[in-house]
Amino acid sequence: MGTPRPDRTPKESAPVAASQSLTLAAMLFAVSMTFIDQTIVSIAAPDIIRELGLSAVGMQWVVNAYLLSLAAFFALGGRLADVLGHKRMMLIGTLTFVIASALCGAVPSGGAAESWLICFRAVQGLGAALMFPAALAVVVEVFPVERRGRALALFFGVAGGLTAIGPILGGWLTSWTWRAIFWVNVPVAVVAVVLTVLAGIRNHPRREPVDWPGAALVAVGMGLSVLGLQQAAAWGWGSWATWLCIVGGLVVLVVFVALELRTEHPLIKMRVFADRAFAADNAVLFFAMIAFVPVFFFASVYAQVALDQTPNEAGLYLLVFFAGFAPGSQIGGRMLDRRGARPPMLLGTAVSAVGFALWASKITDLSLGAQWPYIVLAGAGIGLLLTPASTDAVNRSINASYGEVTGITQTVRNYSASLGLAVLGTVLLHSTTRNVRSTLVANGVPVDAAPGVADTVTKGITGHGSGSQAPNGVGATLLDAIRQDFAEANGPVLYGMAAALAVAFVCALLHPGTRVTADPAPVVDTAAVSEGGTGAA
Repeated sequence: MGTPRPDRTPKESAPVAASQSLTLAAMLFAVSMTFIDQTIVSIAAPDIIRELGLSAVGMQWVVNAYLLSLAAFFALGGRLADVLGHKRMMLIGTLTFVIASALCGAVPSGGAAESWLICFRAVQGLGAALMFPAALAVVVEVFPVERRGRALALFFGVAGGLTAIGPILGGWLTSWTWRAIFWVNVPVAVVAVVLTVLAGIRNHPRREPVDWPGAALVAVGMGLSVLGLQQAAAWGWGSWATWLCIVGGLVVLVVFVALELRTEHPLIKMRVFADRAFAADNAVLFFAMIAFVPVFFFASVYAQVALDQTPNEAGLYLLVFFAGFAPGSQIGGRMLDRRGARPPMLLGTAVSAVGFALWASKITDLSLGAQWPYIVLAGAGIGLLLTPASTDAVNRSINASYGEVTGITQTVRNYSASLGLAVLGTVLLHSTTRNVRSTLVANGVPVDAAPGVADTVTKGITGHGSGSQAPNGVGATLLDAIRQDFAEANGPVLYGMAAALAVAFVCALLHPGTRVTADPAPVVDTAAVSEGGTGAA
């Protein structure tokens, strides 16, 4: 009776390992769509404008609608993941995202095209906001604490790298038809759903009420403030509309926090911020994301304007960053598992701050050969800190409310990225305009006419006008000078990123260094599980 036992043990444990591998693969396929869609649309913009007759402002809203919706609904998506179950909400979010993607690709020509595309891009953002916190929570739930760092290092490493692949994939698909940039999500979603079913993930809902007033307040507050930040370059920082949105949104968020502190079942349990480690993790993420997400936009435009590269070549320029990010992410995950979050966060913030500063010092040398070691260094530092900060924050969730906490961390990251794009974008705009104005005057343009010409040129090459290319009708010598001006203007942007990461280093010092060695006891709705057998969605 006792002899067969050792033979059965490996067979019994095998499905667990297979389930973990399939789960990680399924969630990576799901979130890959959300990361790729942050950058893929920009490459197809000229073709979309030409075929559908969109205005430049309308096209900007096609891009912004996705990011705005994403920011507004992340917190709600995390909470619903806990209430309805992580697996179920991941599937709901995936289906919402892919249906909206298919409808974006099916946009009809004519007067309704612009409204149609903007509307379903917003629905895409909603689907991503529902899916991502749930997908991350599924990975956290399946992997034990001692293996979670390495699993999430792969999760964030692959998912982050897909952001850079977006422009390359977008350029390749657009050569066939721009509609394919949306339709490509359909087979990816099918694979994600099939793998989710095969993984045998259990669904654990929690029968708790949803704080709908809080959800409305945080959506309005995040939406308004992010809208103000997105439109700051177009409206101007001196515009009343810009500040009405930003300040109004922040006031609504203050009201939201006050409401949450008095609500029995809040959307976000504010007491989680009383945990010093959790607060430090989110502070590190906030300042690090000022650099991490915007760097894709700034580096892509820099490569196309200053280095005169094609969109596809610009995508390859971005991949240099991930030559450091990918191994850095793996090392950071292993350090988290062995030593906790504080050491890799300190190392990562320091390395990335130095990397961005050195990159800035070489930005006027229009050669990838002169820059690549520092780009790799910047990427390695971000990779080192990202997984430990995100994972440690999730590990400290209250009553295993992984969806809620991932919703918080993703909201922090998204808001910070919007802030970084707005502020650093303004720095780039003003620095470029100043540099180009001086160049125009030096080349014989009248002093009184130079500001207007410089403003037009700058908006053209930075993407705030009707295109993102260097202006036509400019002589080769003057064009080279303008490219140098633009390259020089990117220096303050990269130094700003380095400064943000230096602040992140200070925040990492505030982390107490304590480690989470066991999961908190999960709160499971046993009635719901018993009704559904295994609880599978």
